[in-house]
Amino acid sequence: MEVFQLRDYQQEAVSAVLKHFRKTNESAVIVLPTGSGKSLVIAELARLAKRNILVLTHVKELVEQNHQKYETYGVTAGIYSAGLKLKETQHQVTFASIQSAARNLDDFSEPYSLIIIDECHRVNLASADLSNEQPKELFKDKTKYKAQNKPELDPKEQPQEKANKQSNSNQYQQIIKKLMQVNPEVKLLGLTATPYRLGMGWIYKKHYRGFMRSEENRPFEHCIYELPIRYLIKRQYLTEPNLVDATIEHYDFSSLQANASGEYSPKDMNHLLNKNPRVTQSIIEQVIELGHKRQGIMIFAATVEHAKEVFSYLPTKLSALITGATDNTERDKLIKAFKRKEIKYLVNVSVLTTGFDAPHVDMIAILRPTQSVSLYQQIIGRGLRLSDNKKDCLVIDYTGNDFDLYHPEVGEKKPNSKSQPVQVVCPSCEFPNVFWGICDDDGYLVEHYGRRCKGLVNVPSEEQAYLAESQSQCDYRFVFKECPHCGGENDIAARNCLQCLEVLVDPDDMLKKALKLKGSKVIRCAGLNLTKVSDKGTDKLKITYHDEQGTELNESFDFSKPNQVKVFNDIFSKRLSGKISVQLGSTESFEVKNLEQALKLANILPCPNFVIASKQKYYWRVKDRIFDYHGKYRKANELK
Repeated sequence: MEVFQLRDYQQEAVSAVLKHFRKTNESAVIVLPTGSGKSLVIAELARLAKRNILVLTHVKELVEQNHQKYETYGVTAGIYSAGLKLKETQHQVTFASIQSAARNLDDFSEPYSLIIIDECHRVNLASADLSNEQPKELFKDKTKYKAQNKPELDPKEQPQEKANKQSNSNQYQQIIKKLMQVNPEVKLLGLTATPYRLGMGWIYKKHYRGFMRSEENRPFEHCIYELPIRYLIKRQYLTEPNLVDATIEHYDFSSLQANASGEYSPKDMNHLLNKNPRVTQSIIEQVIELGHKRQGIMIFAATVEHAKEVFSYLPTKLSALITGATDNTERDKLIKAFKRKEIKYLVNVSVLTTGFDAPHVDMIAILRPTQSVSLYQQIIGRGLRLSDNKKDCLVIDYTGNDFDLYHPEVGEKKPNSKSQPVQVVCPSCEFPNVFWGICDDDGYLVEHYGRRCKGLVNVPSEEQAYLAESQSQCDYRFVFKECPHCGGENDIAARNCLQCLEVLVDPDDMLKKALKLKGSKVIRCAGLNLTKVSDKGTDKLKITYHDEQGTELNESFDFSKPNQVKVFNDIFSKRLSGKISVQLGSTESFEVKNLEQALKLANILPCPNFVIASKQKYYWRVKDRIFDYHGKYRKANELK
């Protein structure tokens, strides 16, 4: 039997686990790209363990693979999997499928010291926490609002697989709860290549490099080790991907609307695809042409119906189709035939993005859209494993996903097609955040969509840098909703102030009320101008707000009066600091002290989305300014 030796990064991952659990029992995650050898990390951890270990995963193929790697050390472990027809728990180390373990909880009554979950992005929060995962956002219609509050599922499954996935997620929590009852000190470790899930977000809260991923409860507390895919490719641990643009027409999924979980409706995709049958046929013709000298080709289709159409254009004797509905026996038969190279083309929807190992795959055709960089990397990763007579992996994306394979997951839905990952330094703690943003033609950052700084501060020492009790998230917010009661800054979706707990004024209610009042005027602000005006011998700053039709509202500030300077800074300077950090590269908080300073800010002064004014005897007095608006009303320059 082949004896494996750990690579440098695998040993580093093992060391990170040992270091973490010597200091705390808080749950942890290791992030390693597809093809990096997570099973060897699991085997080494199991070998070093002195007490009982349970290794869980979602498919029997991974159970078998992880078990095999462990036994190369010359030790024996148990397998608990109905699919493999084994139910062994008498050994120190047990490799189990989650489905089998959750159905037989009484078989796991012995105390375990460590639970290891492979492909841990499939773990949901405990049921009691699901209702508090995300704040409710305001939407323009009730249909979209309802979609926001549906159970959150991994985008990697199509509808026929979702029921099983939701069940599996709950099964993980069942067995974790069971083992914690037996041993409250049991430790939880997850391994994954995709730590970000559309719908839920990041599966952990804090990163060992000193930044926050999520303020909400997550299945895991810490990411203790992460390796980028570029590292493995550069050091030739993975095959070089050859990403090429298709020379024929792409699918255009830009008209489709994703739901709150980032998924596209199969019905909508089928409707779009059915309107362009010739496109699919042309694509498969090109796949066959380009794959003439390739060993193994995987095709990722958008829906089951689409997969069947794709399959119909391929050579029958050399092709196979696997979906969530494929019988397990038939699935195993087809996969084995593909691995033996008896089948060249393997079509699937999303069932083979994880738990599938065929090193000879040297061509990937992507025919399905996704909003997840992680899923995009996972798909391509199917073809990056090393194999004999394999120089590279040809990757063709026919959907215009437009992701950089080497970019990390930003953690938010892509705001628009022009967005790209950008680095934004926090003016408060100087942490280099990565947000979606817009750059000009010269590559300079114009704007970004980040809300709050992700940096962790107040860390007493490097030794304790990743412990929960020693760190807190930087409180600087690039965009925020200001509390009218205490002046505190809150997330734009917040309903109650974090500082004083008072109910925050809903901007939609504010606008609705103002629109009803006869003595009020509301403009949808499209821009503003700054000018110096003289009033009774005193120079003042005049701000003119204007809408798309040219309607204007004005207000002025007398910088010779300290209270007027304070009002101006209270309104603009906090937001100005974030803008200056982007456009001028400053990392310092900014306050305007005089009129000359204010006039120099003409091009970067934050513009409100709406301005509300009340009627005075001879003029309109600006009463409220609404910044960072998210609600049912259209903002300036937005499509109706």
